[in-house]
Amino acid sequence: MASTPPHCSITPSKPYHNHQFAQNPNLKSQRHNHHQPQQWTTQKVSLTNPLPAAPAPTRNVAKPSATPSGLSQNPTFSSICPLQVPKSELATVFSGRRSTRFVSKMHLGRPKTTVGSRHSSVAEEALQQAIQFGKDDVCLDKVLLGFEKKLSGSDDYTFLLRELGNRGECRKAIRCFEFAVRREKRKTEQGKLTSAMISTLGRLGNVELAKSVFETALNEGYGNTVYTYSALISAYGRSGYWEEAKRVLESMKDSGLKPNLVTYNAVIDACGKGGADFKRVVEVFDEMLRNGVQPDRITYNSLLAVCSRGGLWEAARNLFNEMLERGIYQDIYTYNTLLDAICKGGQMDLAYQIMSEMPLKNILPNVVTYSTMIDGYAKAGRLEDALNLFSEMKFLAIPLDRVLYNTLLSVYAKLGRLEESLNVCKEMENSGITRDVVSYNALLGGYGKQGNYDEVERMYQEMKAERVSPNVLTYSTLIDVYSKGGFYREAMEVFREFKRAGLKADVVLYSELINALCKNGLVESAVSLLDEMTKKGIRPNVITYNSIIDAFGRSTTAESALSESPASKEDNQIIKMFGQLAVEKGLLKKDNKGRQEILCILGVIQKMHELNIKPNVVTFSAILNACSRCNSFEDASILLEELRLFDNQVYGVAHGLLMGFRENIWVQAQSLFDEVKQMDNATASAFYNALTDMLWHFGQKRGAQLVVLEGKRRNVWESVWTNSSLDLHLMSSGAARAMLHSWLLNIRSVVFEGQELPKLLSILTGWGKHSKVVGDSSLRRAIESLLISIGAPFQVAKCNLGRFVSPGPVAAAWLKESGTLKVLVLNDDRSSPDSTKLDKFSNFQMLQL
Repeated sequence: MASTPPHCSITPSKPYHNHQFAQNPNLKSQRHNHHQPQQWTTQKVSLTNPLPAAPAPTRNVAKPSATPSGLSQNPTFSSICPLQVPKSELATVFSGRRSTRFVSKMHLGRPKTTVGSRHSSVAEEALQQAIQFGKDDVCLDKVLLGFEKKLSGSDDYTFLLRELGNRGECRKAIRCFEFAVRREKRKTEQGKLTSAMISTLGRLGNVELAKSVFETALNEGYGNTVYTYSALISAYGRSGYWEEAKRVLESMKDSGLKPNLVTYNAVIDACGKGGADFKRVVEVFDEMLRNGVQPDRITYNSLLAVCSRGGLWEAARNLFNEMLERGIYQDIYTYNTLLDAICKGGQMDLAYQIMSEMPLKNILPNVVTYSTMIDGYAKAGRLEDALNLFSEMKFLAIPLDRVLYNTLLSVYAKLGRLEESLNVCKEMENSGITRDVVSYNALLGGYGKQGNYDEVERMYQEMKAERVSPNVLTYSTLIDVYSKGGFYREAMEVFREFKRAGLKADVVLYSELINALCKNGLVESAVSLLDEMTKKGIRPNVITYNSIIDAFGRSTTAESALSESPASKEDNQIIKMFGQLAVEKGLLKKDNKGRQEILCILGVIQKMHELNIKPNVVTFSAILNACSRCNSFEDASILLEELRLFDNQVYGVAHGLLMGFRENIWVQAQSLFDEVKQMDNATASAFYNALTDMLWHFGQKRGAQLVVLEGKRRNVWESVWTNSSLDLHLMSSGAARAMLHSWLLNIRSVVFEGQELPKLLSILTGWGKHSKVVGDSSLRRAIESLLISIGAPFQVAKCNLGRFVSPGPVAAAWLKESGTLKVLVLNDDRSSPDSTKLDKFSNFQMLQL
């Protein structure tokens, strides 16, 4: 265990020192051979082929606010800074950055890429005077006039306005710029000052003001330079406005200027930060190469960052390999960004291998490296590996930063170890790092997962009392927590608060709302909300569609009209939906629409295909579950047959097994199971459960048994059986029944081999897959019914309602009976259907959403 005892500090006591990368024996990923340093970079590079689109920026990243667009039309500098800009103590670190994750990647010790400053010592003195005495424009002008004859040209003024900007003194920086431009007569020097001012405003996120400075410089005749255009492109890029950055590039070329390396790097960086498709970024890169501009480390680091945002780990690996081929040095930022892409792609063993090889290049993993890896393990469900890597980090005495503290807090919260999460919080505070919105979001999710709603409310109130502003993810988490607990009024109130806060809903918030509706069978309301979401320009993701697919065929809440009240008139349809759930909680009716729902599912998949949203294993599981809820075998068969047009591997295997073509399809099935095994155990077991449930439901019991035994062989369900016990609590009803038959047959073979059974045999059903009450679940009832039907001598345990037990000798006697083998050997209840029945439904159209 890598947990932290309450009396121990998780902060390393020794300063960071050079080290050889220690091998942690507890990490599962180290079982692989890592003695081939560059083996993972041998794949052929191909950047010209289209790759999957990178998703929009992460949920915690908000669009920067822009100043009024009217500023850009101002032809003079007299009112270039009409607003008072408050001073920020964090400006040197956080300027232009929208989350702590971006700050964490500004690695200490990374080689400087900016041009060395050539300012004089007088400029430094003038800076201190401006900070101390420049309280308003008049006072600042007096300071600048006092140093006018001493300052040596544009280099000193450039230093002044950059340093003022870095300190958050936007007003003073602009005043200094205006003062310098009016006194400088040379156009080239005025252009340098303009570039520096635009860059400073870009770092501060004030892109409209940067555009105004640029347009004024163009009108005055000193802004038509490669450097001013490049500075404006970079300013747009820092705020994620990649389309505007590309328009500036085209405008630059139209004006007769030739983009240079700095320009192209700025455009590529802008595309990455703005969430542009990787294909678009590659187009810029290809244009750069065609124009004879050779890429450098910054180019490739920006390209890797694009891959990182989209989890395009294979493309990232290709880029890294190309850097090697070009002889371009890779720094710590290169490795950390590559690792981030690979971790987001779920390839944790490969990521650990790359991390292990870093010291061979004299590049030592730092806090960002470990934070990226720990976060990757956590998201892959390998939480113990995450904590083991943290133990290794402590051993190497690498100090923690805010991002890593929050990652640890999230890991402990996901494990349900809230006490250790609070210990992390205490360590944060002792280190001078206060809880931020990320910290509170992790705690809210952790308490919500445990069903501790009182603590969720207390933590939320504490968050507001500490003046930590909730973000979109906070509201999404609370809506998800309350909805899953059935507290729809509370969820509705959280949504009201979200509306009052004036935040813009993102895909995560909409997905949580849609999921809450779908879980209660309000599919039509969910689809209506999906329509509203897309009309607002918010692109759904695979999670959004998975919720809708999973809802088809479930029991539904009556979608009756609510009585109008003053509150409901003021609120929008989402709040009405939540109000409906609160009023009608528990009132369910059966509303299976059969063929209509099949058409809807096909419509959803078609829409995903059109939007280039790739289904994942959860999508496949949801569709298989929907098949299990079909009214008839023919309906399920038709659905899978039609879905083969979209993915013949998954749906072809499922359809073949459903039709009883096991021998013909099993080789293809093995290949599919190989891919599923790459997923975490929870995702893989959900897929096996769904596939087996469908087969069992429609009478293909031998196929169901074949699938669960394959899952057992691949350790999808860890420690599922021994000679004395069978643990079914992570299985679905169909998978559990198929596994029970297999286990009893195995026990029977042990008996007939002359071996003595253990004194007590037990079958554990636990809470069941969906049950909230110990011992009372659909799984428990299904197993109890099966045991009775086959005459097995198992009884409910006295102290555990979710456990069935039988004395070993009694079970052995039953297994030896002549009729036992017949009831244990599974037979299909259905042969292959008549194909003529299916032909009737082969020509139907998918419904439009």
